[in-house]
Amino acid sequence: MNTGYVAVIGRPNVGKSTLMNHLIGQKIAITSDRPQTTRQRIQTVYTDERGQIIFLDTPGFIRKTRNKLGEYMLETSLGVLGDADVICWLVEPSSHIGEGDREIAEALAKVKKPILLLINKTDTVQYTQLLGIIDSWKDVLHFAEILPVSGLKGDGLKELTDVIFRYLPEGPLLFDEETLTDQPVRDIAAEIIREKALRMLKNEVPHGIAVTIERFHEREDGLTEIEASVICEKDSHKGIIIGKGGQMLKKIGSAARRDIEELTGGKVFLKLFVKVRKDWRDQELMLKNFGYHQK
Repeated sequence: MNTGYVAVIGRPNVGKSTLMNHLIGQKIAITSDRPQTTRQRIQTVYTDERGQIIFLDTPGFIRKTRNKLGEYMLETSLGVLGDADVICWLVEPSSHIGEGDREIAEALAKVKKPILLLINKTDTVQYTQLLGIIDSWKDVLHFAEILPVSGLKGDGLKELTDVIFRYLPEGPLLFDEETLTDQPVRDIAAEIIREKALRMLKNEVPHGIAVTIERFHEREDGLTEIEASVICEKDSHKGIIIGKGGQMLKKIGSAARRDIEELTGGKVFLKLFVKVRKDWRDQELMLKNFGYHQK
């Protein structure tokens, strides 16, 4: 039996969370088309008769940070490299290798572990283009394998798990067979709320948003009561999040409630508030209070 940790890294918006969700068959990590949607290390568990793969999803790799939240995210991205047995580096299906990817290659050059290059989003290119794309990347690093995959469609993911198990060390299961993540339900619920806000709000708001769960109560009759605060940095952002007559906040809440009900398998009562915490992304105490700290 083979068991171990696999770091999933790459630039923002290359599809890391979508791929990981598809692999385990359930939505754990949130997704959107906004850069840096993932802010924390998210651990998910894939188990079958061959053993167990613990995937470590990470924030998009950005060297140039603008605030303490960005510094935390970069530290999180780099930190998993030391914890992983195998590294999966996701890239776009393009022959162009940009500055961001070259910075990742520079960081990975110091790592003495199997590195799998995953050319993701293959559903967006013709098959005949893949050979040229693979050829462009093959000499960037000494890769253990180069695999074309589609995290959205699921193409190549069976082959990916086959390859990962070949490189993992022998060992017993680290988690119960039914475990899909080490994330508490309340933390996943907070991220689901943030995802809906990311998808529905205008460009100037999402980077300055956090979500905290103020109350999470699972009643005996199966109803889960949740009170959550959407944190923003400016009074003007608060008005955008609430919307005219409270309509935007209602839309965010309704969409989030549906996903949380699917997650919990029961009815959910969700109440949202909006709070302004100026420049919270540069305040260490606030970052810790909102869950952005190295565990």
